[in-house]
Amino acid sequence: MTWREFLHRSLWLAPLGLSLVFVLGVLGWVRANEAEEQEQQRQTLISDALSTEAQLRDRIAEEQAHLRVLAQALAGVVPSEAALAAHPETANGLRRLWQSVTWLDGRFRVVAEVSGRADDVRLEDGLSLHLTAPVGTDGTLVVRYPPALLLKRGVPWWLARKYDVQLVDSADQVIASSTESPLRAAQGPRPSYRVSLTGPLRASPLAQEALTDAALELTLRDPAPTAVRPLAWVLVAGFLPLIAVASWLLRRQMRQVQRAEVAGRTEAAWRRAMEDSALVALRARDFDGRLLYVNRTFCELVGLPAEQLVGLLPPMPYWPPDALDELTERNRRNLAGQAPREGFEARWQHSSGRSVDVMVFESPLVDAGGRQIGWMGSIIDITERKRLEERERRQIETLAHNARLTMLGEVASTLAHELNQPLTAIASYGAGLSNSLEKLGVQDELVRGALQRLGQQAAHAGRIVARIREFLTRREPRHEACDLHEVITAAVELLKRDCQRRGVTLTLSLASGVPSVLADAVLIEQVVINLVRNAADALQAREQGRRITVSSRVVGEFVRVDVQDNGPGLQGQRVEQLCAAFYSTKAEGMGMGLAICRSIVEAHQGVLDASDVASGGALFSFSLPLSREPHGEPLHA
Repeated sequence: MTWREFLHRSLWLAPLGLSLVFVLGVLGWVRANEAEEQEQQRQTLISDALSTEAQLRDRIAEEQAHLRVLAQALAGVVPSEAALAAHPETANGLRRLWQSVTWLDGRFRVVAEVSGRADDVRLEDGLSLHLTAPVGTDGTLVVRYPPALLLKRGVPWWLARKYDVQLVDSADQVIASSTESPLRAAQGPRPSYRVSLTGPLRASPLAQEALTDAALELTLRDPAPTAVRPLAWVLVAGFLPLIAVASWLLRRQMRQVQRAEVAGRTEAAWRRAMEDSALVALRARDFDGRLLYVNRTFCELVGLPAEQLVGLLPPMPYWPPDALDELTERNRRNLAGQAPREGFEARWQHSSGRSVDVMVFESPLVDAGGRQIGWMGSIIDITERKRLEERERRQIETLAHNARLTMLGEVASTLAHELNQPLTAIASYGAGLSNSLEKLGVQDELVRGALQRLGQQAAHAGRIVARIREFLTRREPRHEACDLHEVITAAVELLKRDCQRRGVTLTLSLASGVPSVLADAVLIEQVVINLVRNAADALQAREQGRRITVSSRVVGEFVRVDVQDNGPGLQGQRVEQLCAAFYSTKAEGMGMGLAICRSIVEAHQGVLDASDVASGGALFSFSLPLSREPHGEPLHA
């Protein structure tokens, strides 16, 4: 028989040999585990000893703090046993740990002493420790306490049950013990550990020498066994044949599993390659909405790796924060089987923060047994398509907007041309009427003043029409140095009567010393008139207490004009929306007032703004740059 044939016939021994190696490994592990347990037991003993020592120190520090409180309370009190015994800290200390409290004067003579009893602790040879605290500048409090009581009340109960806790001196004599027996507890092979207590404890003169090298000793009461348990040998010997048979069966089974795994990996690799090469994002979810699978296209769509996505429950990290409620409700309907068969559009958020528009198609996810286990989603990125549609829509809107603006310019130009003739006629008739009254000798100053104001207003209306016509034909405003307060006052005077008729209180609050500005006074006056008129219209819904305040102030190199009302406010609308052409909140409005106002202010290098007022109402404001001297410095009054 050759060596190769012998090996071939002895292959059945290989599982048994492996079993023997395994058994030896188990025995070695048991031994190592025992050594590790003993080391852990030792580390625990050291940790508990240090912890106990720290707790005793903390308990002594706590008693020292109580003694200081008592000393501070007795400062300035005439020394007497009654005063010492009457203080609550004395009674509490005697109930806790103190054996006696002695009050010494400046010459260390006893002036008062209060003693207590420690019936539950035997005091061996009068051994005790003490704490001191100064009372004022000429007195001292001395507290004596037994170390056995310190151990009994300072050591946690679970440590006292687990260890024998003792105070021993340098001669290995027991000073105090947590047990009733004063004999040495650390006998035999039981593990123990000592921690030096030199420093924190102070002893009475009788025990000072005994505590010179005092130490805290913890002795384990029930140490772990150090030998391998016989039961382990019995179990190992009894299960060796079973391990051998199981190893052989497992070997045969593993070969079958390996063949199946190779086939499965091949099939999974083909499927993964097909899914990752697909341009459609795929996701699988269970009935709770938990992601079970995502392909590479889906990960690229949301900017997150599959490791961070698989296993997540709604809300998903690619849902926009401002649409969580809507997407949560839609997700609930989809998981209930109410997703539209033709798909639905949604807006997601890439991890970089950009928005992604998608079309989602949901279909049942079925396992190999034909049972539905969730939902399979196919997602198509339609961001580019939506962008092109939006750009096309904006182009159409821009063309329509430009057409409306062109028509509006033509209408405004025609109106300006047509209004010039009646305004000129009004001015001519007013001048003629004034001349006729003068020839007739009529000296009524009221009539003559009214005719004069009629002519002035007609001329002013003509200038307004001319300036608006020039503005609509894209001509630059006439920038001239003007007093902004005069412009505001003139505009308010024109609207004062109309505001009184509407029951609106119009108030001016103009800052003093406002420099002049370079502006077209006629156009700025129209801005003020439009803002005040809009505020008055907004106050019609208010029954009483209608108020409009027009104020001004200098902010840096700009002067700011505010028009504030106490109406319903902007109701969430922004200034961009309010100033959009042909947008109006009034049924009869054309939606051009604020748009023209904003254009006028911006033509003066200013800014028009609008905001809600915290107390209620709206605040419209515009700012204009201050005029400058040749140096470039603003003019100040």
